[in-house]
Amino acid sequence: MANLHSKYLFIASMDIDADREALFNEVYNTEHCPLLNQTPGVVGVTRYETQRLLMAMGGQVQEIEIPGTPKHHAVYQIESPEVLTSPEWAEAVDAGRWPEHVRPYTQNRRHVLMKLTYPES
Repeated sequence: MANLHSKYLFIASMDIDADREALFNEVYNTEHCPLLNQTPGVVGVTRYETQRLLMAMGGQVQEIEIPGTPKHHAVYQIESPEVLTSPEWAEAVDAGRWPEHVRPYTQNRRHVLMKLTYPES
């Protein structure tokens, strides 16, 4: 759940080659996310994987599927959009094994910035 003190969420979503998934998860969890989580203006970092979605709507249970949705999602709670263009972010996002051993093997990348609209803080 998002920290209500964070007015912005940045979500990075992607897929990874199957033969690189173990390395992807290791680097993401032990290097990439911890480094970005230490960046000034980052309130917190969490990761998620897309799951099958069944939901009651309109009086019936429906499967909701959006073709092409990436499997992996990192959610960054940030204080402002400027965090993403700071020198500290730029340094952290290109540190460790991520740029050479992981990023080239990702695909279907999507990046979204969201601003909190409810509840008002």
